[in-house]
Amino acid sequence: MTVLLAGLVLAACQPTVRVEAPKEPITINLNIKLDAEVRVKLEEQADQDIAANPDIF
Repeated sequence: MTVLLAGLVLAACQPTVRVEAPKEPITINLNIKLDAEVRVKLEEQADQDIAANPDIF
């Protein structure tokens, strides 16, 4: 009788794990601004500097 009672107590204490989908959708906010003009200007300036100083490297 005590073994049965101990088995019921142990069975009642087992945790429950649930996998549920979230109620709200997952939102990923990417604020990206690509500005290629800055890079082109820097590359042009670098080309000019290298042409003016060929022994810089």
